[in-house]
Amino acid sequence: IPSALANNKNRYTPTSYIGNLDEEKRTELLKALEDSKCVNMAYHANDPNVGMPIATNFDKFKMYVGDTGLMVTMAFWDKDYTENVIYEKLLSDKLNANLGYIYENVIAQMLTASGNKLFYHTWYKRLEDGSIDDKHMYEIDFILSRGHKVCPIEVKSSGYKRHVSLDNFCDKYSSRILNRYLIYTKDLSKEGPILYIPVYLTPFL
Repeated sequence: IPSALANNKNRYTPTSYIGNLDEEKRTELLKALEDSKCVNMAYHANDPNVGMPIATNFDKFKMYVGDTGLMVTMAFWDKDYTENVIYEKLLSDKLNANLGYIYENVIAQMLTASGNKLFYHTWYKRLEDGSIDDKHMYEIDFILSRGHKVCPIEVKSSGYKRHVSLDNFCDKYSSRILNRYLIYTKDLSKEGPILYIPVYLTPFL
């Protein structure tokens, strides 16, 4: 089962798997899947602030596989068995593939195991004249509630440090920000207000 993105009805259509069901039945099936602990659900926080469940859009979500190892196996399952070289290259950072979805799944699994509810936030880019650019969207991968503030998290699958969405989010909600994190594959460091966290330190956030 790949990590499924379900930000809106146009991007995720389950009917090819479960047939045409009404909204109530689909919601029931998704809730059962979440309760099974096979997946970790991240819901869209319409108002990213303390008490995010109050302003959550439960029709807009991202679905992460609860077992990242299983997800890797199935993602590269193009024959009867997955060769060990796949895992060796993955662990040594030499696998020539887009690993962004894998690292995001890892972080989702770590945050959930640490007792966090998963929330994310998206919004459209605004142009200089104030109008909305509906072709470009920003996204914060995860948002943690800490005290009376929030901590936005952006996940990178490498040492890449570009963080346009994180900067834009913190400008937009500056009074609500406690800490801002970029989780990546390099060493712990701090540049300005952003703390760069290696993946393995995620449980300590």
